Parts: sequence; C-alpha cells; structure tokens
Amino acid sequence: MIKGQTIILIGIVAVVVGMLLIFIGSTFISGKTDGNNNSKVSTGGVILIGPIPIVFGNDKSMVSIALVGAIILMILAYILFYRGHL
Repeated sequence: MIKGQTIILIGIVAVVVGMLLIFIGSTFISGKTDGNNNSKVSTGGVILIGPIPIVFGNDKSMVSIALVGAIILMILAYILFYRGHL
C-alpha cells in the first residue's frame, strides 16, 4: 500500500513538471518566427467539475480533441476510484 505522503509528493512533482513543460514549450514556440505575422493560434481546454466536463476552445478541431481528452480522463477516474467495486 502506498503511503499518503508519497501520493502527495507525486502530485506536487507532477504539478512542478507540468509547469516546467509549459514554460519550456512556450519558450520554444515564441522563438520560432519566420517573419510572417500570419500565424494562427488554436486553443482548447477542459474543466472537470465532478463528473461534468466543460469543454471550450476557439477552433472546432481543438474542441473535439479536448472532448476526447475529457472522456479519457473521466474513464481513468472511474477506473481508479471504483476499481474495487466492480
């Protein structure tokens, strides 16, 4: 059985690694300029409030990608939280 302190430490490390990846990725993307100002940025995201996903984005393809990610997260949460009750 994993101790509670280990799970908390894993969560903190995951958040720090995620923040570092976002910082490094944005640094690489901002460094890529080809002189054209015709670049298009697409965004999308998911907010999970309990079992209800709220999906948003400014491009139809990004919304569909975020929706697939939300479904995967919901299935993963179901498996992790209810695996002993099956």
